[in-house]
Amino acid sequence: MCRNIRPLFNFDPPVTEAEIRAAALQFVRKISGFQRPSKANEPAFAAAVDEVAAAAQRLLTALETTAPARNREAEAAKGRARSAVRFGARSSTPRGDILPA
Repeated sequence: MCRNIRPLFNFDPPVTEAEIRAAALQFVRKISGFQRPSKANEPAFAAAVDEVAAAAQRLLTALETTAPARNREAEAAKGRARSAVRFGARSSTPRGDILPA
């Protein structure tokens, strides 16, 4: 679950409120152990997501750096390259297909 939480600071274009909220939701899901909370736990779950998102927004606003902003596409390409090295290149053949002999 938490593998989906990505660094949000120092990107061009800057992080959006939706990205911060998505990271907060993933964090709350991870620590609560719930993908979706029960009706009884929904208010506490929603409040936790709101509070984590607000804290993340305050943090990102307060952080400072002299480093140049990172490019999202370049960072994504680097991540795909690391993944290919780690797990190997994906086959273009869909799973379940039989390769000719």
